[in-house]
Amino acid sequence: MRVAKLRVRRGASAPPTVLLLHGLGATGDVWDGLVAALEHRSWVAPDLPGHGGSGPLPAYTFEAVADSVADLVDPAGTVIVGHSFGGVIGLHLAGRPGVRAVIAVGVKVAWTPDDLARAAALAERPAPTFDTREQAVARHLRVSGLDGLVDPGDAALAAGVRRVEGGWQLAFDQRAFGVGEPGMAALLAAAPVPVVLARGEKDPMVSTADLAALVPDPVVLPDLGHNAHVEAPQALLPLLMNRS
Repeated sequence: MRVAKLRVRRGASAPPTVLLLHGLGATGDVWDGLVAALEHRSWVAPDLPGHGGSGPLPAYTFEAVADSVADLVDPAGTVIVGHSFGGVIGLHLAGRPGVRAVIAVGVKVAWTPDDLARAAALAERPAPTFDTREQAVARHLRVSGLDGLVDPGDAALAAGVRRVEGGWQLAFDQRAFGVGEPGMAALLAAAPVPVVLARGEKDPMVSTADLAALVPDPVVLPDLGHNAHVEAPQALLPLLMNRS
């Protein structure tokens, strides 16, 4: 399958590299707060295929998205931090040379048939066009779960929308909604490196019981929601530093 051309941001040079993988509908800019806290640590934050400034894929599977960003894994040492969809992609990369650990935050691990049907329906809908950039940004914030967390005027949202004939659209290729059930139990069983599953205490998409059914020691981040890495980036630092 064709590999998408990626928009990738990088910083610093002190190993190991922290590979930051955002959630569905977002862009790599959601990691700005954590990046600032990493100080001199090497980091890489791509827009995943079909998101932000990265090109689309002919079809979306977890494996195809992981293959598209696999070259960003530093064989000299990489710790992957993934949010939600990005956490699943991180687990698909767990066996790549150089990966030392995977930290997955806010991954929805329990999917009902209704959940999957709704996601498949979203993947089939035509992309809406908005009259103004402001309307498109508002939609981007809702789709990415950032509504109320990021100021609509924040310059970091620029990659989330694009001008098209007749108005504005999200940069997100909503066909990616159709990736399906992630199969977390199998991914965890196959992972050859330490894996941390974490959730915000107030995350409505995944419960502590859901995670405890998969790992013996899930991490709960107090008072945070689904986008814990945006709400309080520093809360992820202990998870990261303990596995560098």
